Amino acid sequence: MTNKLRGSLMLLATALIWGLAFVAQSDGMNYVGPFTYNAARTLLGGFVLIPAILFLKATDKNKKSPNKQKAPFRTTLLGGICCGIVFFVASSLQQTGIMMTTVGKAGFITALYIVIVPLISVILYRKTTLKVWLCAAAAAAGFYMLCINESFSVSEGDLMILLCAVFFAVHIIVIDRFNAMNTDGAVMSCIQFFTAGILMLICMFIFEKPDMNAVLSAWLPILYGGVMSCGIAYTLQILGQRCTEPAAASLLMSLESVFAALFGWLLLNETLNAKELTGCALVFAAVIAAQLDIKSIFGRKRDKLK
Repeated sequence: MTNKLRGSLMLLATALIWGLAFVAQSDGMNYVGPFTYNAARTLLGGFVLIPAILFLKATDKNKKSPNKQKAPFRTTLLGGICCGIVFFVASSLQQTGIMMTTVGKAGFITALYIVIVPLISVILYRKTTLKVWLCAAAAAAGFYMLCINESFSVSEGDLMILLCAVFFAVHIIVIDRFNAMNTDGAVMSCIQFFTAGILMLICMFIFEKPDMNAVLSAWLPILYGGVMSCGIAYTLQILGQRCTEPAAASLLMSLESVFAALFGWLLLNETLNAKELTGCALVFAAVIAAQLDIKSIFGRKRDKLK
């Protein structure tokens, strides 16, 4: 299995886990506030990663082949703190904004990070191919058809979700930046969650009135959000982005909205109309096209003809 394929599969698994997390997130908000839910799940995600990190380090010691030199711990620490701060802002904006707008609008506006990532890449003087731009546009059109079922209007909640999309795009770029330094992905993810969790914990006590009974009542969605969505999925994101260009990675991870719609159909008996199914098809087509090396494919065909 090539590194590119391995990275793509990791990011696809990330999108799948995040898609199911929409169900858990919706259920959790029936018991606790946004900062309480986010604090509980991110801190849980950090603790879950500790034994995983110890296992990975023990495995690395048993490897006979030398590994590429890892970045100093201070670089990984800085990366985790930076990612944690950005993740705290993005997830807080999203969780709060969802309370003031419709889920359809929130899904589409959040998905705009697939367009914002290449824009930021251009600002940072990183070249982005025309193919990725076209795929991003197709994916955005697909998300519109999938998520927008009412007239679009700008409200306070919509603006907060738009800011959330910007910060999630920055999150992808920051991860790519520190991945280029060969930081320890699992350790950086763990630091990220403890950084974000502590910030959310502070906001929880300032803006909310946490109730332990309510937290215990929400144990299942918090458990899924902490172990799967945070502990596993965000770590897969960091590791998967090592082998995937940021704009293409954002397209793969944006499939979370498609998986959310599918899980809504499977678990909540929600149905997809023709317009929404067309949106799903556009998104999948854009993601597949972004991952295909067209020149390489046609090049191999020409070689065979010769």
